[in-house]
Amino acid sequence: MRGTGSYLLGSALLAFLPSAANAFYLPGAAPHNYEQREPVNVYVNALTPMLTGKDNSKLKSLINYDYYNPQFHFCAPSGGAQGQPESLGSILFGDRIFTSPYDIQMLEANGTCQMLCTADIPGEDAKFINERIREDYALNWLVDGLPAAEMKKDMKTGDLFFDMGFNLGDDDNDVPYLNNHYEIVLRYHEPSPGVYRVVGVLVWPSSRGGSQEETSTPNCDVEVPQLRLSENESNNVRYTYRVTWDKSDTPWATRWDNYLHIFDPRIHWFSLINSIIIVVFLCVMVAMILWRTVSRDISRYNAIDLSEDVQEDWGWKLVHGEVFRAPRYPMVLSVMVGNGAQLCAMCAVTLVFALLGFLSPSNRGSLATVMMVCWTLFGGIGGYYSSRIYASLGGVDNRKNAFLTATILPTLVFIVIFLLNFFLLIAGSSGAVPFSTMLLIVVLWFGISAPLSSIGSYIGSRQGGVSHPVRVNQIPRQIPPAPRHLRPWASALLAGILPFGAAFVELYFVMSSLFASRAYYAFGFLALTAGVVALTTGTVTILFTYFNLCAEEYRWHWRAFLTGGGSAFWILAYGLFYWLSRLSLDSLSSVTLYLGYLFLICLFDFIVTGTIGFLASYWAVRRLYSAIRVD
Repeated sequence: MRGTGSYLLGSALLAFLPSAANAFYLPGAAPHNYEQREPVNVYVNALTPMLTGKDNSKLKSLINYDYYNPQFHFCAPSGGAQGQPESLGSILFGDRIFTSPYDIQMLEANGTCQMLCTADIPGEDAKFINERIREDYALNWLVDGLPAAEMKKDMKTGDLFFDMGFNLGDDDNDVPYLNNHYEIVLRYHEPSPGVYRVVGVLVWPSSRGGSQEETSTPNCDVEVPQLRLSENESNNVRYTYRVTWDKSDTPWATRWDNYLHIFDPRIHWFSLINSIIIVVFLCVMVAMILWRTVSRDISRYNAIDLSEDVQEDWGWKLVHGEVFRAPRYPMVLSVMVGNGAQLCAMCAVTLVFALLGFLSPSNRGSLATVMMVCWTLFGGIGGYYSSRIYASLGGVDNRKNAFLTATILPTLVFIVIFLLNFFLLIAGSSGAVPFSTMLLIVVLWFGISAPLSSIGSYIGSRQGGVSHPVRVNQIPRQIPPAPRHLRPWASALLAGILPFGAAFVELYFVMSSLFASRAYYAFGFLALTAGVVALTTGTVTILFTYFNLCAEEYRWHWRAFLTGGGSAFWILAYGLFYWLSRLSLDSLSSVTLYLGYLFLICLFDFIVTGTIGFLASYWAVRRLYSAIRVD
């Protein structure tokens, strides 16, 4: 499915997405065996904006439209189009699938030009269609679970692949021409005599002007000028199509290989190797600091003869009586850490399912559905971590902590999603998530996840807080001025460069998938990159926390969370750069939608990476101060 407004809406709601594998198939899925003359149904999906094949092309809209929007005047089946059942994830990603009037039977009417219908398009609707052609909108069909595509060639590798969707029209010469003829090539495989399976769907659209009168035997080969719709008068348009059956050696099990194309996989490998080098460098640096500096300090501290006079402490031991002092706003910090742990678990389990092949692209919306289910069922993890951190920080209002953990972040996300959905409705996009689906998500969250979060909070509060190796002084110690590079925002920006740099190249492909109509299925690269980013975030946050303690700055809790989440600020900056370089959004609705999606992506990244940084620092600080002997 192309990247569209509703596609992005689902992506932002479900947090992040999304190996170069040959095919993903849900265990138990079976192919459809056709017999000769058996009907082959063509289903139509929403129209979505797409990127053209030019190097300097930009995405011009984030709004998608229903195929049977009255302004398009596409041919409808007799008796009206029938909507097809869709999963929750499919709806969130913008699928709106209906039946079509195309009469196609297995191995019948091969190469025969057929007329579909004629449509009368008023000048006002012609203007609407011409605007969509200028914005490079694409049609999306489905045949036997496969998307209709255009065959293209990767100019870097020379490989042929199927680019999902095909153009509504052509405006290469700044003049919009409507495509009203479709050359449909259906590739089929014959595993046994008399049994046929669809393994590929290709469509070559073209614009055919000339006489648009209805006729039973149209001629699709005669040379005619292109069809241009007049915006000042009514237009008569005749839609025609021709089906060609092409026998293929591709078996049904690998029919998705041509669709799941990874552009220039060498870039992915270079990015991954670069990320691994960064994380190895960081791990070695942290290990050297812990082994040489910290070990030497611990040995020196523990070698002090306790019978001597009072010894003067130095370095990070000076703040041993302050390091576990409760920070400001412990409730807010614990709630954010709890929600971050829940999101981390959701991302990890979803990536595992994707790597194991359980998320089949033929099962539309399976990725989104699994993410939503995992996010809902892992409410207990969020409640558990939130309550234990809250107790460790000296909190006593456990009921309020449990309530805020289960409600504050989902409420914020749902408010933003409802606002973005409102802009989709204003723009006339059929991709706006129906109110009933939004209500279902709210019920799913507050009916399942919230109770699970409460159970997790109860278990965590019963276990109590984490024990600290040193006591907290009654009188807080004065904090000297910190160096500029250790101030909160400076350290967040400096520390965020490394995780962002580790994921920079892969982030481009993810952003292209979400915003620029490019399919992304490199879950193996994504999983490895996510692991590298997690390690990088943890190690660099430990490093900055150690520097802060050495500078006698013991207020490390919020600083660790902010330092860990520093990559979100760079993602925000990159998102703005991506907007200027790869998008050309003219409407207020598209701009608002893009900024709203970008805000949610940065928010989720900040919470996830901030949680990783905080938990890593908490572990390191406890290990550090449990290794010394304090009077």
